[in-house]
Amino acid sequence: MPKSQVRKKKVYTPPTDIRPAATAASKKPSPMWLPITAVALIVIGIAWLVVYYLSSQQYPVEAWRYWNLAVGFGCMVASLGILSRWR
Repeated sequence: MPKSQVRKKKVYTPPTDIRPAATAASKKPSPMWLPITAVALIVIGIAWLVVYYLSSQQYPVEAWRYWNLAVGFGCMVASLGILSRWR
C-alpha cells in the first residue's frame, strides 16, 4: 500500500499592525520590596494561625474569636496577590 503524502502546515504569524509590541516598561524587573513583603506576609499569616491554634484560641486577639482565622488566611491571600505582580 502506498504511503500518503504528509501535509505541512505553515506557521501562523499575525500581521504586524495587530501584533502587540513589547514595551520597555513591561520588561522592568520587580522592585526588591515585592518578594520580601510577600514572604513576610506568608510567614506572618502562618505564625498567626499557629499561635491561634496552639494557644487554644486565646491569642493573638481573644475577642476576635474565629476572625483570627480570617486574619491569618487573609495575610497569605494578600501575599499571593502581591506575588502575582512579580516579574
